[in-house]
Amino acid sequence: MKKRDGTKAYLVYAAARTVVFILRCFPVDWNMCTARLFARVWWHLIRRHRERACAHITLAFKNQLTPEQVESMAKKSLQQLCMFAVDFIFAPHLVNEWTWGKYVRLKNMGPALEVMLRGDGAILLTSHFGNWELAGYLLALFGFDVAAIMRPLDNAYLNDWVVGNRKKKGLRLIDKKGATTSAEQILRQGGALGFIADQNAGSKGLFVDFFGVKASTYKSIGLLAMSCNVPIIVGYAHRTDNRFRFEIGVEEVIKPHQWKNQENPLRWITQRYTSAIEASIRRAPHQYLWIHRRWKSRPRGEKAPPLTC
Repeated sequence: MKKRDGTKAYLVYAAARTVVFILRCFPVDWNMCTARLFARVWWHLIRRHRERACAHITLAFKNQLTPEQVESMAKKSLQQLCMFAVDFIFAPHLVNEWTWGKYVRLKNMGPALEVMLRGDGAILLTSHFGNWELAGYLLALFGFDVAAIMRPLDNAYLNDWVVGNRKKKGLRLIDKKGATTSAEQILRQGGALGFIADQNAGSKGLFVDFFGVKASTYKSIGLLAMSCNVPIIVGYAHRTDNRFRFEIGVEEVIKPHQWKNQENPLRWITQRYTSAIEASIRRAPHQYLWIHRRWKSRPRGEKAPPLTC
């Protein structure tokens, strides 16, 4: 989409900055309560979102959940998304080199840190789960060379504001469009490159299992790993309660020697990291973004699943 930078876009930006200013007048955990209240209103106002969330949860968990459990999980998922918006506003002001331990608990980070400290390059993967920005933000804060692939916001003023805030803490953001050259350069220079790896890749993607259902997945991650011969670190950052508190951990580190002798290395890599992402989500499924259209594209000849509760 064409980036908007006119008067209307500026007014939207100004309104967003005003809301942020007001929210920062109150403690972060008070705003978490407000976010959950907003989510309850959202649930009742926008039918297609609640139906889509319920449909995706039903598709993922089959007969394992009752309709009441499906609805409860869908409601909590919307709450988590609203709370993520509060996280986005407060993280740069609350989390720094001296305070991060108050808000974050690390788990199984040893294998990932071992890879990153070698400085030979690594691909960092997460999904739309919990606070999907926090792990990369924290690694950059610790002094690691981390860059994240992002789709620029359509509003040019908002985009410049968001990018500027992230750069202050050392996190580099790479425009998704035309990022191939930059991505290879970062990896070959020993940096870490972050992706949100549960995006729908359309009809040209590689279809692998995600919660037992074929999901179109980008080939670029596996191809980059193979081309640059770098490991893939699959991580997560999920909320530990309804406050600004998180666990950041590593689900799996996939190393080049593991795919060298595979019959189809690209498919093996893509399925392996997708399964790792699924494993992390299963521990706190209410924190996944179930309104995300992960299964939108279907293999040739297969109909899309019905999006109803």
